[in-house]
Amino acid sequence: MKNSTSKSEAMVLNRKKVECLLRVKEEILPQVLSIYRSIFVPTLTYGHELWVMTERTRSRVQAAEMSFLRRVAGLSLRDRVRSSAIREELGVEPLLLRVERSQMRWLGHLVRMPPGSLPGEVFRACPSGRRPPGRPRTRWRDYVSRLLWEHLGIPPDELEEVVGEREVGLLFLGCCPRDPTPDKR
Repeated sequence: MKNSTSKSEAMVLNRKKVECLLRVKEEILPQVLSIYRSIFVPTLTYGHELWVMTERTRSRVQAAEMSFLRRVAGLSLRDRVRSSAIREELGVEPLLLRVERSQMRWLGHLVRMPPGSLPGEVFRACPSGRRPPGRPRTRWRDYVSRLLWEHLGIPPDELEEVVGEREVGLLFLGCCPRDPTPDKR
């Protein structure tokens, strides 16, 4: 996670190579947005299916995304234009929403995996032994179940039954909110 955000931030902030591409006129905006979709987003979100999105992680991902999009739109933070307005103008969905959808999709794959597969076994495993002192880190399984509870109202005890059915899981993915973090007023 740290590597992908730092790589994408370096890509955004490397003024010598990228600056001329990002300050665009209207006629080449689709090409720059294709660079955003094909290079920037995969670099930033590499391995995102297994991230536990803390507030710090969410903030860093959103900051890197908006830094790129503001530069494409020819705006700066001093212009005080809301992130949602910039996304709407450029026709781009929030990156955090894409990450959350992919995490839910990966959960569906894990639940439906046959008993012998390694990722499925690791997902279902309950390790024994003592944990280190202090507050335990949020596990990915707990994070995703909380995500489904908040967005779709699926209780954690019914998680595997509901997500295990492919058609129902795809229906739930379609019901995800369009903007996971509305702008603060």
